[in-house]
Amino acid sequence: MQWEELVVVLVTVSASAEGENIARRLVEERLAACVNLIPNLGSYFRWQEKLTEENEGLLVIKTRRSLLDALIGRIKELHSYEVPEILALPIVGGSEDYLRWVMEETPARLGR
Repeated sequence: MQWEELVVVLVTVSASAEGENIARRLVEERLAACVNLIPNLGSYFRWQEKLTEENEGLLVIKTRRSLLDALIGRIKELHSYEVPEILALPIVGGSEDYLRWVMEETPARLGR
């Protein structure tokens, strides 16, 4: 099986409640097979010309590359940030059973 079709998407969120909402919606809508929420992530960045420190959460999303545009659009609809961090990383390998499950849980195309 070819795993080039799969990606991991990283998204920071402002609070656990926002992360939980986005995670549930993405899985319910079959845009993602699985979303992990990692709470209490310290983030340091420049925003509007000043150094900013935030306590955020991190979503780790497993999905298909073919769903990426729809996934990004949905995250932007649900997210509170003006410019949410959304980074897609390729999957180059892993447990074949798990990767097969990700493929099964995410349709190649959405029927919306």
